[in-house]
Amino acid sequence: MSRELPDLSAYAGRWVALYGPQVTGVGESPDAALQMARHSRPKERFVLRFVDNPVGESLALSPLLEQLRPLFQTQSQPVYLVGGAVRDALLGRISHDLDFVVPANAIKLAFAVADALGVPAYVLDRERDTGRVLLPEAHTSLDFARFRGPDLAADLRDRDLTINAIALPATATTTASLIDPHHGQADVAASMVRAIHERSLLDDPVRTLRTVRLVHSLGFSLAPETETAVRTAAPHLHESSIERIRDELLKLLETAVPHRAVADLARLGLLAEVLPDMMALATVEQSLPHHEPVFAHTLSVMRWLTQIEAVVEPPSTPGKDKSDPALSAVRELLAPYAEQIQAMWQAEVAGGVNGRLLLHLGALFHDVGKAPTQTIEPDAESGQRIRFLQHEQVGADMTGQILHRLCLSNEAVAFVKKIVAGHMRPLHLANSGGRPSRRAVFRYFRATATAGVSIALLSLADHLATYNGTGPAKQWQALLQVVQELCYHYFERHEETIVPPSLVDGRMLIEKLQLSPGPEIGRLLRLVQEAQAAGEVDSVDTAVELARHAHTTGKS
Repeated sequence: MSRELPDLSAYAGRWVALYGPQVTGVGESPDAALQMARHSRPKERFVLRFVDNPVGESLALSPLLEQLRPLFQTQSQPVYLVGGAVRDALLGRISHDLDFVVPANAIKLAFAVADALGVPAYVLDRERDTGRVLLPEAHTSLDFARFRGPDLAADLRDRDLTINAIALPATATTTASLIDPHHGQADVAASMVRAIHERSLLDDPVRTLRTVRLVHSLGFSLAPETETAVRTAAPHLHESSIERIRDELLKLLETAVPHRAVADLARLGLLAEVLPDMMALATVEQSLPHHEPVFAHTLSVMRWLTQIEAVVEPPSTPGKDKSDPALSAVRELLAPYAEQIQAMWQAEVAGGVNGRLLLHLGALFHDVGKAPTQTIEPDAESGQRIRFLQHEQVGADMTGQILHRLCLSNEAVAFVKKIVAGHMRPLHLANSGGRPSRRAVFRYFRATATAGVSIALLSLADHLATYNGTGPAKQWQALLQVVQELCYHYFERHEETIVPPSLVDGRMLIEKLQLSPGPEIGRLLRLVQEAQAAGEVDSVDTAVELARHAHTTGKS
């Protein structure tokens, strides 16, 4: 007897229960199809299959779904794609994060999928029956979870936003097959972010941060009633785990317009709950040449930084930024190093935080130390002078405390602290006049290490935000020259200027200068390395002679 399946097109848009090649049940839902099948064969096991409805429009779906269709078509329970992947499909975007829900045995299905793909699977939560399949090379994850409730309707009702509460049978491909009880398709079409019900955000306050993130990552508007719900839920954020808050904050800073997202966090009362030190900057005034209070200035810095990033990244269309001389100059300056800078932004530190996100964190916190360091003094010309002495170091210490509280890795915290502590250094070099010497460049990177280029880029955004443009031509050109010199030495003369190979070591100095081991050896080695970076020594003999002279005279 042939096991070939019959033509199922007559059942388009419905579920069928199959016993071998026979259709034994049909229904609008999986349960209805199974109920019909069990009426005639109460003790048998059936395969459930959704028959796609070809009437609707094709959805932008991951090729993985096509690859997994044979597996999903052999399941005895329905498998649904839900959440962001369905929303993105409606927007014509292929998602790399796929979420599936099933009535039961989600972990078992995750491992079956992993076996089919030849990749690893992991148990995320055995009690909640959730598993994950990772495809690292494709930067893709597939999550499988048991329904949040007795059925799919309850699962969708328990989600946060209407645009995230749409389901699609995992073997379907068209809009006609979507399951949309909360009218999420209409909100996607209207570019609207709307909570499913008034308690959606209050029941899980971290959803407030996700709501703001989606507004800005999708370019949508926030429904008025949902804005009210966000404000109501904001004071309850402290009830949520700090790790979930951290994850949403980091994702928010990765949006295309992080300054707008942070501004909305402040406007909706969320920033005061998660980063109160930032909200303290809202009323901190500054003297000229600044034209904004510190918090508004911070947002302007972030805005300029995203524009600087845009002219570095491909496709950087020649001439598209000519309307802004500042950005045109920055593009020309950074063009030789664009690929290296992009690689730096993509590189990750411990905890999976990449260089671009570290730079965004540095921009966000670069002036956080101004609130506690502000002093106001009389001034004959302007009436008063506002100063922030050592705000960089105070801010770096505060940043470390904030980021440790958010449970970022030590490596990520150290990097962002260096950005905050060093963000004034390029300006100081520019104010010293002329092109910075090799010695000055070496000292700069000795202090800033791998954060040095990020600091240089931030200094450009800081200057542009301070003056709301290039400001005085002489100062702008001086800063451009400094940033150019820093990038040139870092990317093209790294082994000559930044980390020159050692000509001598401690053992050699001890032997040739007849010294005892101790701190003096370390001091002399640092002096030799600096002189080598400056081009003043180029051999073992000249290095030893410099060390001898420095030891004899006490020169530093």
